[in-house]
Amino acid sequence: MKLLPLALLLAALTLSACKEEVAQDIGPQEFTAESLGHYCQMNLLEHPGPKAQVVLEGMPTLFFSQVRDAVAYTRAPEQMAPILAVYVNDMGAPGASWDVPGVGNWIDAKAAFFVVGSAREGGMGAPETVPFSSREAAQAFADAEGGTVLELGAIRDDMVLAPVDMGDEDDDDYLRRLRALSQPAGG
Repeated sequence: MKLLPLALLLAALTLSACKEEVAQDIGPQEFTAESLGHYCQMNLLEHPGPKAQVVLEGMPTLFFSQVRDAVAYTRAPEQMAPILAVYVNDMGAPGASWDVPGVGNWIDAKAAFFVVGSAREGGMGAPETVPFSSREAAQAFADAEGGTVLELGAIRDDMVLAPVDMGDEDDDDYLRRLRALSQPAGG
């Protein structure tokens, strides 16, 4: 009778010794035609401008249609798991353009230089936080498109978390319809 618990203990130890830990790949992943933006759940290939990705511990990589959104995600309190890495497209890389930000030109966001406040809008129509691997390329972009060159840690929360005014068309339409509803019948 005393051998059975000992045998079970030995079996459990043997099985746990056989369990092989697989290290998580935290390198950048290329997105595909099936890759969706984390917030918008829309196909990344359908949106212009630079993209970003956030690698979470034990989770699939999260892709973002705009770099601004990825920076905001890293600062929000509701992440699903610890962040292991954040990658952004280097918009100064050879072949990178606003319509096709590039393949294989992922850089660590901590090492990037960002242009904030330029005239360029990202894939979802909000002002974009445009990444570059060199300060010189970022400054050249800022000189042409406006904005300020900042490192990741210098980007203020209000630059990526503040609501974006997407124009007054919807507000004007809403107010017009509201006024029409408040008019007396036949008036």
